[in-house]
Amino acid sequence: MSDVGKQFPSEMETYTDRKSGRKITKLTKSGENYHFYFTENSFRGDDKEIIYHHSDVPFNDEGASINLFAMDLETGIRTQLTDFASHFKNIRYCGTGQSRDGMTIIFVADGDLYRLDRASGSFDRIYKTPEGFEISAMSLSHDGRYTSVVMYETPVFDRTFSNANYDGFTERFFAIKSSRIVMIDMKSLDAEILLHDTHWAGHIQFAPDTSEYLTFCHEGPWNRVQQRIWMLNTITKEVYPIYRQKEEDSVGHEFWTQDGLVFFDNRGPGHDGTITSDKTQATVVDADGKDAIPLVGFSDKEGNILRTLELPYYCNHYHSNRDNTLLVADSVNDLVLIDISTDTPSFEVLCEHNTSWLYQNTHCHPTWSWSGDKILFASDCDRVGCAQLYMIDMK
Repeated sequence: MSDVGKQFPSEMETYTDRKSGRKITKLTKSGENYHFYFTENSFRGDDKEIIYHHSDVPFNDEGASINLFAMDLETGIRTQLTDFASHFKNIRYCGTGQSRDGMTIIFVADGDLYRLDRASGSFDRIYKTPEGFEISAMSLSHDGRYTSVVMYETPVFDRTFSNANYDGFTERFFAIKSSRIVMIDMKSLDAEILLHDTHWAGHIQFAPDTSEYLTFCHEGPWNRVQQRIWMLNTITKEVYPIYRQKEEDSVGHEFWTQDGLVFFDNRGPGHDGTITSDKTQATVVDADGKDAIPLVGFSDKEGNILRTLELPYYCNHYHSNRDNTLLVADSVNDLVLIDISTDTPSFEVLCEHNTSWLYQNTHCHPTWSWSGDKILFASDCDRVGCAQLYMIDMK
């Protein structure tokens, strides 16, 4: 018997962070739970609900069975939305997106792209991935009319990689020589290949206000990628760089702000953009010197740099509030709030997260809600390798 639609009681617990004194709400505690990647916000547009991944056992353990859940953020009640094991052999816990109203969810199952209609509870396949390729990321347009996906050729390696964070990162960077970007009409399901690329491409994301523009990245260790962020015009098919890199730049973790700007993070020479469970970089031993200064900034859709800000130290991921005056970021052990309303950023500890950084699902990936009233993040501080969800009320 399917458990789709079954409701589970609240697991919310509130505690006081010992560093900041802020009240933190732990949203989940049973099984493992992880929110969407921060570029595909887990919050519904009205901030009353999140959609997230759940498994009764940790994702990387034998017997894991991942499903999508919805949580009412006022009551904490959790509703199971899917019964994937009845239909699919393999579900990715990274690589899911939703419409702003939360009623359409896209996900990858057995290698193909599917759409879940929450109103009816039904799902359908909207794109069959070509043989020899695999989808790495997806994005719904702001109006729900289109989905874009980026896929890369399935590489062949002479060794097996572990699930540990960034194992095989460099090998994958050199192995993948072919990627495609596809746009799918959500009504007709017609699919158009917008771009054939010669690099490992990923991180695709539609602009928040138009389906004419989308960003994607050249993936890999940041210090090896020559140009990370790219803009693609879906009408003209023009492709051009965002933040045109120089030799010493290490750029990444781009995302669209709510007002249609592209955020970027530049850590300077020697940084590969990773963090491992050893709290070090995955592919680089010696990072930059004491004179290297990390910076963040914003670009418009045409690639014009509008603003850059120097930071006293870099964090692992950033996300901005609705008017780009505040950033939330995850440093090694803490979440920090960065005030960028002036040209001299100021840092404040929001709370300890103490995650292990062991897997992608144990990355914090802090995410602002659409209103800016809440911040969602993940941590496995209570059990290594088993993430739970946490929320900060910023009101």
